[in-house]
Amino acid sequence: MSNWQQRENYLTDVAERCLRGHKRFDLRRSHLVEASQISKGTIYNHFPCEADLVVAVAKSYFKRYLERAVIDKAQYQDNLTCFLMHHCGCIRDDLLYDRFAISRVMPNSELLEQATESNRSDFEQVYNAYIQLNQQLMEAVGVVEGFNRAELVGNYLRGTKINCNDAKKHYNDANLYHQFSYALAQLMGHSDKRIPQLKDYVNWLAELDLALTAA
Repeated sequence: MSNWQQRENYLTDVAERCLRGHKRFDLRRSHLVEASQISKGTIYNHFPCEADLVVAVAKSYFKRYLERAVIDKAQYQDNLTCFLMHHCGCIRDDLLYDRFAISRVMPNSELLEQATESNRSDFEQVYNAYIQLNQQLMEAVGVVEGFNRAELVGNYLRGTKINCNDAKKHYNDANLYHQFSYALAQLMGHSDKRIPQLKDYVNWLAELDLALTAA
């Protein structure tokens, strides 16, 4: 990895830390100078406009989701369980680390148009790969005709992440994930299929807590 990429990753990490607990993307490039101890000129080279900063942070989020999706796909044999547990995991991690709900601002075609070509292209590559993987999983579960399921699911996922952030839901609430999974399966048209039970989420959260403590 080049020094340029390492520095950009560092600046994006700093930006994410600065945004923790925020309900609006109120971070500006100038704010990163003190937070990162990197010169204004260098920061502005990485993010030529404010939209580039937003896009870079969003890319980091969806890259993390994509990496998690690949791991989940290898871990869960049942496609519906994999899809549900993946999105439960994304919500859980965002709540645990009090991350800004990126669904508030991205995807956003106007912001993407304002961003420089390289930053826009990098984001679109990661985002499209993540969307494609999700579509593949939904198709593997089985497409139920009658509604635009992909749109329904996408809107529900974005809304849930924002609502959980607004309501300050606790990351260790098994009922949250159980109810979320039930609603998600309904929207996908698979109310007839078995989904993880409440006790499964209790055990899942306990295992994650244990791994977190051991780390």
